[in-house]
Amino acid sequence: MPVASRWHRGGTPKHNLHIRNEIQRSRSILLELLLYLIFLIILCILTFGTVNPHMYYLNKLMSSVFLDTSVPGDERTNFKSICSIPDFWKFMEGPLLEGLYWDSWYNNSQLYNSKNSSRIYSENILLGVPRVRQLKVRNNTCKVYSSLQFVMRECYAKYTSKNEDMSDFGLQVETEWKYSTPTISAPWHWGFVGVYRNGGYIFTLSKSKSETKDKFINLQKNDWITRGTRVVFIDFTLYNANVNLFCIIRLVAEFPATGGILTSWQIYSVKFLRYVSNYDYFIAACEIAFLIFFIIFIIQEGIKMVKFKFAYFKSIGNWLELLLLVLYFFTIFFNLYSKMQISLILDQLLKRTEQYSDFYLLTYWLIFYNNILAITVFFAWIKILKFISFNNTMSQLSSTLSCCIKDIVGFTIMFFIILLAYANLGFLLFGSQVDDFSTLQNSIFTQFRIILGDFNFAAIQQASPILGPIYFITFILFIFLVLLNMFLAIIIFTYSEVQDDYSIGRRSSFKFCKPIKKICNNILEKLKLKKPQEGEDDKSKKNKDLAEEARKKGFDENEIQSAEQMKKWKERLEKKYYSTEIQDDYQPVTQQEFKDGTTTKLQNETQCLTKRTQVPAKYT
Repeated sequence: MPVASRWHRGGTPKHNLHIRNEIQRSRSILLELLLYLIFLIILCILTFGTVNPHMYYLNKLMSSVFLDTSVPGDERTNFKSICSIPDFWKFMEGPLLEGLYWDSWYNNSQLYNSKNSSRIYSENILLGVPRVRQLKVRNNTCKVYSSLQFVMRECYAKYTSKNEDMSDFGLQVETEWKYSTPTISAPWHWGFVGVYRNGGYIFTLSKSKSETKDKFINLQKNDWITRGTRVVFIDFTLYNANVNLFCIIRLVAEFPATGGILTSWQIYSVKFLRYVSNYDYFIAACEIAFLIFFIIFIIQEGIKMVKFKFAYFKSIGNWLELLLLVLYFFTIFFNLYSKMQISLILDQLLKRTEQYSDFYLLTYWLIFYNNILAITVFFAWIKILKFISFNNTMSQLSSTLSCCIKDIVGFTIMFFIILLAYANLGFLLFGSQVDDFSTLQNSIFTQFRIILGDFNFAAIQQASPILGPIYFITFILFIFLVLLNMFLAIIIFTYSEVQDDYSIGRRSSFKFCKPIKKICNNILEKLKLKKPQEGEDDKSKKNKDLAEEARKKGFDENEIQSAEQMKKWKERLEKKYYSTEIQDDYQPVTQQEFKDGTTTKLQNETQCLTKRTQVPAKYT
């Protein structure tokens, strides 16, 4: 029959061929996933190998010593709360001096020779000597209005490299009174009110506590800090042999043109001596394995580029692969560069026991390497979504994002236009009185904080009793109640459409788990741990036995063929519209086929069931 010839074709059935393709594809994906998981484990070992839990405790300890310790006679004044020059000198002669020089153990016993080095909390040795330096600006770097020159003739602008004062001042006998030219390789420091370069008026502290105290008294007496002073840096480095960590500390006091003092600090605990213990050598082996995987990934992506050419760049997943390759390259490059700098400079710095040892440059490159490594790990974990997307739920989520990406881009543009409008409005209205709106950058971040419920309405209302509440209410209405709900509506509507497409089979979803289950079942069957499942040959043999049994009971050939065709028709409909395993393996049923063949078979089957109720139920 012509209709039956389309339902049954010679050779390997399409169902079996489709399962074989899925199994083969699942094996390749499983192998790729296992290799990538091994690589990800190696990358995580490298990342966590550079981070030590003791880093946090060491930083916290140094913060309590130099930042939280109050000055003598005033418990409310510490380095964080310094706001005037007298408070600064009190800190220098009090908490800083006491924190740098530890002379004895808790029972006043001498455990070491304090002339050679100081040991903070008896465990953290001070490397070299601390350094103090300041940067100044020249007088008349700004202009005083002519009508006010009789009141004030001097004018010191904010710090820039053009306004910097490089002339000697004061006593002009020691290095602290003479300008030192900055080095080219030293990184600049980004402060609250300026960006400061290296160099300036520098002096180092003594190994003796009494000599250092006399130095501070002499500098204060001779006005080392002047009206032109814009920043003072206090730098020193500690080493803890128990945990093999260097602690680089920088205390910064900025003197803005408005007056007062703004304090900030940088405390970094880093590991310069990389290969000391057995675990460190294991990290080195992981670094070599990471390099090998990097070469393999480059070869794989190169083969894909040659194979697909320009079509390679049309996939977002391929762009993610290229981004990861770039991050892998920078990770390897900065790792090698930081190690090279450490091997060249570290030994020289450790030998300077009577001078200041500048570990800040080494710390800068090591921190930069750690940041690159952290970004690399982030995107490496994101790549796992490529494999999870074979799950039906994850596939629907990725399809939802891909379908509504245009709507999201349009919404994002509109959202940021309104957000920037409110940020400028808040900066202009409250910038001079509210800290959250003091700069345009702070104003933008404040908008996001308001969305999350973190805001200070009282400060806004106090700054502007009329415009403050209007600003806040309109922002909540437009951003929180309108735009955010519009964004959720876009996602929900698209997700419902994608779910409908999956439910009626418009979108194919590769099932990763079922072929894997098929492979496991085959292994268990070969090991005789599970009974073999019924195959296609067993099904055909069973159908022949049922046909012979029907002939013996008196059914004619037309009735038997009609029942067999109806069964095949039912299986085809189930595979086409209800099966989650088969997608696009069979042609859709046309109206002409339904009219010519199906209706006739359905009528014959109905008549057969009416006449002989004892037809085997398995045919229907």
